[in-house]
Amino acid sequence: MSNEKRASDLTPRAIVEELDRYIVGQKAAKRAVAVALRNRWRRQQVAAPMRDEISPKNIMLIGPTGVGKTEIARRLAKLAGAPFVKVEASKFTEVGYVGRDVDSMVRDLAETAVAMVKEEEQQRVKPLAREHAEDRLLDILLPPARGAAPKTPGPANNVFPLGPIGDAADTSAGTAEAAPNASRESLRRMLREGKLDDRKVEIETSDSHQSVIDVFSGGGMEEMVMNLKDMLPGVGGRSKRRKLTVPEALEALTEEEVGKLVDQDRITKEAIRRAEQSGIIFIDEIDKVAGREGSGRGPDVSREGVQRDLLPIIEGSTVSTKYGPLKTDHVLFVAAGAFHVSKPKDLIPELQGRFPIRVELEALTDQDFVRILTEPENALTKQYKALLATEGIHIEWQAEAIEELARVAALVNARQENIGARRLHTVLERLLEELAFEATEIGAQIIPITRDYVIKRLAAVLQDEDLSQYIL
Repeated sequence: MSNEKRASDLTPRAIVEELDRYIVGQKAAKRAVAVALRNRWRRQQVAAPMRDEISPKNIMLIGPTGVGKTEIARRLAKLAGAPFVKVEASKFTEVGYVGRDVDSMVRDLAETAVAMVKEEEQQRVKPLAREHAEDRLLDILLPPARGAAPKTPGPANNVFPLGPIGDAADTSAGTAEAAPNASRESLRRMLREGKLDDRKVEIETSDSHQSVIDVFSGGGMEEMVMNLKDMLPGVGGRSKRRKLTVPEALEALTEEEVGKLVDQDRITKEAIRRAEQSGIIFIDEIDKVAGREGSGRGPDVSREGVQRDLLPIIEGSTVSTKYGPLKTDHVLFVAAGAFHVSKPKDLIPELQGRFPIRVELEALTDQDFVRILTEPENALTKQYKALLATEGIHIEWQAEAIEELARVAALVNARQENIGARRLHTVLERLLEELAFEATEIGAQIIPITRDYVIKRLAAVLQDEDLSQYIL
């Protein structure tokens, strides 16, 4: 219900505002993905006959590397709580060639969805699982007397492995029954307060090592693996005894109890439904499989074959996974490419038609670099400041220094290959390399990063253009 409430609150404007917290500029791309995400929620509100006819409008993001294409798709999926898979089109090959099959992206989506739903379910049942684990641990710490039923323990139960924790003086029948219960609750309090953390206990847990069947569950073998597991349900299920500290034992028992409480069939069913209805597959480097005009042999033949293999997946088909069949009719596909050498028109017409929404992302300027270094919540300057603060060094970024950094990054991009905002990583690493290396010896102090500091550290790179090819 919370997921539905969150989805209803995600208006296009709210989605764009959320993306603005992490990604600078690219308003057109943000608006396009925001509308696409909102249309998924709108589709769920439509009556059943029409709902099945409404297909997602796949998006193609066109722009140079490092301008935010991948980050937009990743943040969108995280924002929607949707299963998300990023693949590179250049890693796929035509059927008959050595390489990955295009169906593997759908299997990866199923795996992601199952992991996501399983995590949610584990968090839901964890409080109850911890209670069960506590009871099991208390049974080990406070075992019933030999020959006595657990529910009606005798006076001998007042002798515990951890020493006496109750009053054993009263030998009446009522006290004999109450003493173990009082002692158990007293022991439970000690357990929760951490007073037993130094003690070790021996527990028996199931061994979760990967079975031989799981090892051979690669792409294309999902149905065979499921049949083998049905025929041999006990394969890989063993138990072993381990000697652990009380906190470690409690965690191990809790994990085992969580496994007992979660319903794997329910998880699988919900994961497949979520992958089908809200899954997002991001296909990067789509331009690398675009055939050049006039090419009819060599690797370009395989490129066109990859495009034709992608067609049924993107249009809507059923792919077998080890969790069952998954339909891709309503999966949202977002493709991205720089298209420096090839153009979108070099894709086969059928594939072009599967991406009706095309958005061209803008190249980044000096001012965009300044904003990227300061505005996002995960800005690089904030990251480096936090990293060095762990050594007691507090760096203070001055506005002039950040402007100079942006200028240097843009200049290097102009001289060398334009890799967009990724250039900021290399420039900052070069700038703070000496400081990061000597941080443990410098000790706690405040270091201002000024414009002169930036010029001094990066002057050699800017002067020697040949050297900058290797460093930046």
